[in-house]
Amino acid sequence: MSLEILPVTGLPEIGAGADLAELIAKAGEFEDGDILLVTSKIVSKAEGRLLHATDREAAIDAETVRVVARRGPVRIVENRNGLVMAAAGVDASNTAPGTVLLLPEDPDASARALRARLRQLTGRRLAVVVTDTFGRPWRNGLTDVAIGAAGLSVLEDHRGRTDSHGNELAMTVTATADELAAAADLVKGKATGTPVAVVRGLPQLVTVEDGEGARPLVRPAAEDMFRLGTSEAVREAVTLRRTIRSFTAEPVDPAAVRRAVAAAVTAPAPHHTTPWRFVLLESPEVRERLLDAMLEAWQRDLAALDGWDEAKIARRTARGNVLRDAPYLVVPCLVMDGSHDYPDERRAAAEREMFTVAIGAAVQNLLVTLAGEGYGSAWVSSTMFCRDTVRAVLDLPAGWDPMGAVAVGRPAEAPRSREVRAADAFIAVR
Repeated sequence: MSLEILPVTGLPEIGAGADLAELIAKAGEFEDGDILLVTSKIVSKAEGRLLHATDREAAIDAETVRVVARRGPVRIVENRNGLVMAAAGVDASNTAPGTVLLLPEDPDASARALRARLRQLTGRRLAVVVTDTFGRPWRNGLTDVAIGAAGLSVLEDHRGRTDSHGNELAMTVTATADELAAAADLVKGKATGTPVAVVRGLPQLVTVEDGEGARPLVRPAAEDMFRLGTSEAVREAVTLRRTIRSFTAEPVDPAAVRRAVAAAVTAPAPHHTTPWRFVLLESPEVRERLLDAMLEAWQRDLAALDGWDEAKIARRTARGNVLRDAPYLVVPCLVMDGSHDYPDERRAAAEREMFTVAIGAAVQNLLVTLAGEGYGSAWVSSTMFCRDTVRAVLDLPAGWDPMGAVAVGRPAEAPRSREVRAADAFIAVR
């Protein structure tokens, strides 16, 4: 098999409303099975996507649906077509001052229209790929990738095939359209003024139908392990951290909880101490025994209070059902090892408060990390009201003070949306 990559030269400057397919047809000679790689910039110009804008940042805002990562003025964002790229593809190069060029509104539709018109003009069976320049995570340098396609299967699935040693391939899916785009860019480029290239020698890749376009190249959000930049991931996890009160029966991965505990114990603490212990209740029998003993203790204590009848006690203790319904429980405990022994009550109380703040920071780390692992949680204060009972059932040392319990599991339903809270209401500036 031989392969040729041929530049299509002699194209004029493209303006709004230009018949791009006609200009390409006049500039090149094509054969059945050719694959045309067309730079998105000339597609955008022909479609009138030139915007008079002195503020490029405002244009980027308008094209952005989600900020993926930000570092200084540089933004990696998701645009309307699901493409994750720098500046939403808003380009200020090779355009007149005071203007910016947006990506085609629908690159797949652009590719289909070009293909149909070229077939009409040339009579050839062609595929069309609209390309744009991307950076890549973990790799320096830019390369062209496919953002629109027609007449080409953009992915080739090798799973189920065997390699030369007879091993079955289980993961390999080749991004054929991206490979073609990168190869074609070797003869294209901004500096040479050659926005179109032809890849010849792969007629088997050209399909009769237009196909799904480039959309299959965009990884679904649920499968994207690197959906956010570092600071954005932290903010997203904090936002996802919601109190969940209804869980599925799906078991919780103990390794995920241990990863969350490892994050929890990075919290700040006074005097270089480690005042946290986490009791993981992985046995259903232990969970039931603890919750039954806690319920009995609560009922006994509440019955001794004036005005607490059985109905009121039942309503109050029903709040703990979230713990009983969860497939996994974590009991965070505070230990005062390393605390200073102050003789006066005021300093002793402040010392205790310092350590209590530390356990709160640790539990927040735990909850946020669990959210990042895809688990819901609810931090309930129940164990604080019957610490002796909890210590007895779980056989904990006398110095371990239970600080509530955390229910963990997969949320049974998506939490209700909530408005983003602005910080201003919670800030005092002096």
